[in-house]
Amino acid sequence: MIEKTIESIESRLRETGTLTTERKTELLDLLGELKEQMAGLPETHPEHAESITGFVDLSTREATRETRDPQLADLAIEGLASSAREFESTHPKLTGVVNRICAMLSDLGI
Repeated sequence: MIEKTIESIESRLRETGTLTTERKTELLDLLGELKEQMAGLPETHPEHAESITGFVDLSTREATRETRDPQLADLAIEGLASSAREFESTHPKLTGVVNRICAMLSDLGI
């Protein structure tokens, strides 16, 4: 399920017209890194893996909307950052990727 969600996010990013090609590429690269870092997480921490993936989905959905809702975007980004905090010591690379995704989405002005 998580892999399917990430594939859906990747598809949405490829098809959106609201981001520059450079931003799309950066986000797609980060999603690839996220997929690598989350390998095994669904088996060991299924609820957390679903939470992280769900907030990535919600955050990128806000980033690709024609009309963005800044308040909703802020909540989605905060939820994403919060969902990964528990893994700072055990999965530092995962947390780093999530933080970079959050920073990039915040930089988009959503």
